Amino acid sequence: MTTPRRTIAVLIDNVVGDYQSELRAGVERAAEAHDVNLLTVFGDALERPDADQPARRSLYHLLGPERIDGVVVASATLCQHAGIDDVREFCRSFAPLPVCSIGMAIDGVPSLMVDNGLGIELSVAHMADDHGCRRIAYISGPENHEEARLRAAAYWRALAARSLPRDGRLFAHGAFTINTGRGAMREILSRGVEPDAVVAANDRMALGAIEVLEAHGLRVSRDVLVSGFDDVGIARFTKPSLTTVRQPIKRLGALAVKTLLRMIDGEAVEATRHVQVELTRRESCGCGRHAGEALASPGGAAPSGPRPVEAQREALARALERSVVIPAGALDGWAGELVCALDAELAGERGRFLAALQELLDAARREGALLDQFQAAISVLRARLRRPPEDGGDAAARSEALEALWHASRILIAGAAVHAEGEQRLDVELAAVDVTYGVREFAACLSLPVLKDLLATELPRMQFSRVAVSLYDDTHDTHDTHDAHDARRATMRPLFLMEDGREVEAQAAPFPARLLAPPGFFGSPTRASFVVFPVAFGEVEKYGVAVLDDRANAMIYDVLRLQLGSAIKAAALHRAIVREVALRERLEQERVREESRVAARIQTTLVPKALHVDGLELCAAMKPAAEVGGDYYDVIATPDGGWLGIGDVAGHGLAAGLVMLMIQSMVSVLTCSELTASPAKVVSALNRALYKNVRDRLARDEHATLVLLRYERDGRVTFAGAHDDIIVCSARTRRCVCIPSTGVWIGALPVIDAMTRDSEFFLEDGDVLVLYSDGVTEARNAHHEQFGLERLCAAIEAVQSAPADAICDRILGEVASWSSSTDDDITVVVARYRAPGR
Repeated sequence: MTTPRRTIAVLIDNVVGDYQSELRAGVERAAEAHDVNLLTVFGDALERPDADQPARRSLYHLLGPERIDGVVVASATLCQHAGIDDVREFCRSFAPLPVCSIGMAIDGVPSLMVDNGLGIELSVAHMADDHGCRRIAYISGPENHEEARLRAAAYWRALAARSLPRDGRLFAHGAFTINTGRGAMREILSRGVEPDAVVAANDRMALGAIEVLEAHGLRVSRDVLVSGFDDVGIARFTKPSLTTVRQPIKRLGALAVKTLLRMIDGEAVEATRHVQVELTRRESCGCGRHAGEALASPGGAAPSGPRPVEAQREALARALERSVVIPAGALDGWAGELVCALDAELAGERGRFLAALQELLDAARREGALLDQFQAAISVLRARLRRPPEDGGDAAARSEALEALWHASRILIAGAAVHAEGEQRLDVELAAVDVTYGVREFAACLSLPVLKDLLATELPRMQFSRVAVSLYDDTHDTHDTHDAHDARRATMRPLFLMEDGREVEAQAAPFPARLLAPPGFFGSPTRASFVVFPVAFGEVEKYGVAVLDDRANAMIYDVLRLQLGSAIKAAALHRAIVREVALRERLEQERVREESRVAARIQTTLVPKALHVDGLELCAAMKPAAEVGGDYYDVIATPDGGWLGIGDVAGHGLAAGLVMLMIQSMVSVLTCSELTASPAKVVSALNRALYKNVRDRLARDEHATLVLLRYERDGRVTFAGAHDDIIVCSARTRRCVCIPSTGVWIGALPVIDAMTRDSEFFLEDGDVLVLYSDGVTEARNAHHEQFGLERLCAAIEAVQSAPADAICDRILGEVASWSSSTDDDITVVVARYRAPGR
């Protein structure tokens, strides 16, 4: 009888990030080598629970013996905001499953650690002993993070060992991100100290520190030396390249798999295992520019004789290993194999060296090594095998042949490096395209059937083959699951199932949530790797679980996680409104009154509760008519400005209010998904979704006017759409200018891309921008005369210098005096622009 293939899960905070990518690669490689299935489970990092709110981690609590045989917890990423006691409790919650921790030493849980203290001591020692630095600043990780504490303690020990002063002004905390590295460096510089070196607890904080130092006019590697920790990929490509402590991240992942499998087999394993680190010197400490010269120095001419390689084989191999940075544990013995191939080449086996070099480059590319650095290895060989100039005859011919070999090797390395870089760039660009299109489509998805159709179309295009998206059964309260036992009692139903790149119909019967996917989904006879993440909206609302095969770019999983939750949230809201519409329509005798009441509630509820956009003094008002229409306005702040929108749905009553609700929700999602999006593209995308939803879902033909304005802090306003004229009252002339919006109505045609274009104007300091609905200009008096645009402009000009709320009140007051009854909704938005520095 065949033994079932074992399955292990690795729990990590995210799949995007240099550390996470390296760790996943090591785990995946080991899982493949040991022929075990792998589930990469990610969601939010664990938070420290407080008295009112326990930590929510329901997806992790679904994992049990029914689906997996063991758990690897990437504690250094997943638990950086939780205390060690919380992490210990979290790991023990998986009992009786064996658990292995990476990055944090946890009592009772076998743990794999790098020698954090040694790494920081190496950095400080290099700065102090090799470069003579005496004011060495340190940027630490979070105070409650285990690795961060170990590294910080090592910093203080290293200073004490060299009798360097313990100056608290040179110490600051970050959170392992580039931005917090910037903040910590600014904090240190603001204290009035002038460090001559900076050691950071990880590479990203070091890169942030470099940005701040250079912004302050300090030249890195000359005025201030900098080093990091981890040796992630970006550290090699920055300018200057980053000196750092290299930790073998892939090897940690592989060791975790091996340790876990030994535990599953009942073997005893070490409680804590430390993996060595090493200092990699590059340009940020001033060493990088000299390292290649030192390694290439032959220390004298190569020995004479027919076999110059054989006599110095071991020395050559050691020099080659020092010239190239390859993750520890990867490609073991490559230098010796390359030297042997060169020896065979010189013995007459033509092509042996280039073939070995090509195999090495292919293997190094799979390991994620920087291929250009193998040029340094060729320089080492060329320098150490150079013969004295007085040698002639056969020696001269051999020297000429070696030069040709070095030239061919450099061409081979350059071509491989360009090809590898092109592959990586193409992969990222294709993923970015998929993400861009996916975000737009998901943002306009307002029903589960439409979401299923979208998944069936988009996921195969993203190269997915096997997918299961399941939602918690409505009969179970899963939104507030705090306890592992509660989570494991929940049930789910499949929403979408795909096998071999095609959607398949799944049984609608519920299944235990602890299975993660419908029965049979994981039953493939071949080894498989999957990525698992929660389908959720925010921190609280947990809708289900998504399981996808592990073959896409990491950013796609991260975007899908956010978009799936948002789409299901939007569908739930839309479904609730549609149900409410159906209920109202069944109450025939109260239909008009009830529809008006609900529409008024929708319209007034969606009015922004707070109006705040940097640089704009804002005031807005909406007065629904007796028979409520579909007026809409919104104000959305962004870091660099904001979005303003105003529109009017044709018709009255609940249907108009529902269409207005669709417009508001889609504008909010589309603009927040891409803060600097083109208004024309947003309007076009909204139109496609609105046209389909109004006709297919509501079986109606409502359409609407809509203009969207993207305001930027420098006064630039870009707009698109069709609505009433935009009014700008100049602070210099105190006269109004009417700017026409020349687009087309939304919802009237299936596609309006060709007729929707961006236009723009600029606001000057003190200018007043006014948006309004036609309820203002079309208000009629007793003689059926309209209030009109001319009267509106005159009202604005009369109080141009007054506050925004006074201008708004003046408009509403004059309209009210003009018309005794309101036949249509009246909406006014007033914004006065204040230029930066005013």
